[in-house]
Amino acid sequence: MSAFAILIGQSQAVELLERAIATDRLAPAYLFTGTAGIGRRLAAECFLESLLSSSRSRILNRNHPDLLWVEPTYLHQGKRLTAIEAEAAGVKRKTPPMIRLEQIREVSQFLSRPPLEAARSAIVIEQAETMPEAAANALLKTLEEPGRATIILLAPSADSVLPTIVSRCQRIPFTRLDAASMAQVLKQVGHAEVLAKPQLLALAQGSPGAAIAHQQTLESIPPELFESVMNPPSSLKQALSVARTIAKTIDGETQLWLIDYLQQVYWTQSHSSRSVHLLEKAKEQLLAYVQPQLVWEVMWMKFCS
Repeated sequence: MSAFAILIGQSQAVELLERAIATDRLAPAYLFTGTAGIGRRLAAECFLESLLSSSRSRILNRNHPDLLWVEPTYLHQGKRLTAIEAEAAGVKRKTPPMIRLEQIREVSQFLSRPPLEAARSAIVIEQAETMPEAAANALLKTLEEPGRATIILLAPSADSVLPTIVSRCQRIPFTRLDAASMAQVLKQVGHAEVLAKPQLLALAQGSPGAAIAHQQTLESIPPELFESVMNPPSSLKQALSVARTIAKTIDGETQLWLIDYLQQVYWTQSHSSRSVHLLEKAKEQLLAYVQPQLVWEVMWMKFCS
């Protein structure tokens, strides 16, 4: 069975990678491009399964001695934390995580020694677009002389990475999934319930990973609050009450998600461009760090008028 058998809806990417393995013509570096949640990370794991000639479980655990998996990090009290580690530690940041210069230096150190078990070493850099200029320039030196290694960068598009880095990589494009492939993936990973929620599928735009993330966000909102906003408030009293509850109950990131979701719901209900505009204006104000309760109060009162 092909190592890529579990990767659904990415036939072009699979063909390119399988051909490279079959002909033993591996590029020193690859750039996997495409939106998050459509299989880039899984494809990297499948590719590594073949390259490192190790057991599948070991690759998925990222424990192989010849594999270095690099994720964006936050800097907290002098320590680097991945997004998962930051969440577990209760650390909240206004700025997103990034691939830091120190991490790229660790890549160089990792590649300075020969592989221990496999024929080559492997590096995966997730969200390569988050590298600041200093880190990107440091990576260029490694890409020029990677030695016995294959480097895989994951990014949403070639334009999101320095052109000098793109020129040193073989690009592997990943596309959004069609409806049938979306359904197959969601059923395969145990999230078939999402298929019954058209608003979530619309938000996901062909990304099973995004659909699952949307479902998890929805489940984090108290059901009574969620039910209360499925239709705009009908009175000023209700508008102020709902605004206060939203501001006190859910965090800023979830409030932004709720606005995107309500745009889908209200447009489906009434096809009202005014509703979409009011919600979009509220989103802009939240992103500008206007006091959340005030944003929701003003928006809901405009709905009432």
